[in-house]
Amino acid sequence: MSADSTRPTAPDAASISRDPATGELIAERPFLADTALGPLLDRAQAGFARWSAVGLTQRAAVLRAMAASLRQRTEAMAAMATAEMGKPLRDMRAEVEKCAHLCEWYADHGPRLLADEPTEVPDGKAYVSYLPLGVVLGVMPWNFPYWQAMRAAVPILMGGNAFLLKPAENVVGCAELLDEAWRAAGLPEDAFITAHLTRAQSATAIADPRVAAVTVTGSVGAGRTIAGQAGQAIKKVVLELGGSDPFIVLADADVEKAAEIAVTARFQNAGQVCIAAKRMIVEEAVLERFTHAFVERTRALVVGNGRDDATQVGPIARLDLLEQLHQQVTDSVKAGAKLLLGGQRLDREGFFYAPTVLADVKPGMPVFDGETFGPVGAIIAARDADHAVELANQSDYGLSGNLWTGDVERGKRLARRLVTGGVFINGWSASDPRVPIGGVKHSGFGRELSHFGLREFVNAQTVWVDRL
Repeated sequence: MSADSTRPTAPDAASISRDPATGELIAERPFLADTALGPLLDRAQAGFARWSAVGLTQRAAVLRAMAASLRQRTEAMAAMATAEMGKPLRDMRAEVEKCAHLCEWYADHGPRLLADEPTEVPDGKAYVSYLPLGVVLGVMPWNFPYWQAMRAAVPILMGGNAFLLKPAENVVGCAELLDEAWRAAGLPEDAFITAHLTRAQSATAIADPRVAAVTVTGSVGAGRTIAGQAGQAIKKVVLELGGSDPFIVLADADVEKAAEIAVTARFQNAGQVCIAAKRMIVEEAVLERFTHAFVERTRALVVGNGRDDATQVGPIARLDLLEQLHQQVTDSVKAGAKLLLGGQRLDREGFFYAPTVLADVKPGMPVFDGETFGPVGAIIAARDADHAVELANQSDYGLSGNLWTGDVERGKRLARRLVTGGVFINGWSASDPRVPIGGVKHSGFGRELSHFGLREFVNAQTVWVDRL
């Protein structure tokens, strides 16, 4: 994702959080004092010792209690996120509920997936145990302030690890509410800690033996830096670094339905989604129909304050992100893209960008090559299905993708040729605890969710007992 959750900060500085719908200051929060980092890591280690001693059934019970704790706090959590990063309240309520469902899924399936696994060996018996690693540092973004943190933390905690959350600096209030919810759910003290760290402190923590592993959702730059730090310390790291996801529409697709879903897939959360459709790659035979339908549906979107029930597209989370997005649009138009809609900051208070559609987009343009983290859709013409796949793969990213066709079996064959971590046929990309999420190429490595995510941060220990 373009949003860098580890922006550089001055020593002893405080982070500044502003309401993106108004620009008004919400809070200034001091970063952790350097002298407090060691005691914080001691606390996390103690939390790990307490939590790792708890059995699988008891861990599942805490997750069920966390689901209830989240639901009890839905309104307060939704209001905090809308204030800190601008997402509409109804979407934030859905995000909190999604986190509760995540807890329940791992409570239902975690004990079975982490149970000792017997296997046949010659002249004896063997089994594999899934044992916790220790304290896992989670460097998390702002665009889904609860879901991103929870989809990392829940399987990590179910595995018996402790979780040290470094939130993005503009959603620290959301992270503090998660802390409160975990305590109310009965998680042992310090098994989940929110730490408002600077970049330098994060690097120190990664190098410290009291931190066992790292998981990151953020920009490619942040991922590259943190992966290097983890590599120097020889520690496990999982990276989810966003993408420039293709939304392929073939000539035999239901074009009107594809355009309808494409608008949702592109403009949800004001386009600030790692797995959002970003490049609409459309066969020339249906290009005109799709473009007309996509533009008209985009034109009808209601932009406004997330506290307004009518709002469909809220503000960009920060001014610097809005300016970066506008530069991508401007540079693409200069390179030959055709501006069909939008293309400017809206003349109102707050950080609002008009829902934007660009056509005649080609490789080499910023909206094709990069990740547009905002309400900007790029339409790209493809000669045929093979050309569409070629264009989709012509990217440094490989997180997710969508493919629309009237022939599902053909879609499945084409999906195998798409170099992405996920392909959604006749739908739009989503994260769900039942299936893994993660990418290839510059979108990162490792997986979150499902049993794949559950087993990323455990020691798969073989125990072999020979017959005497």
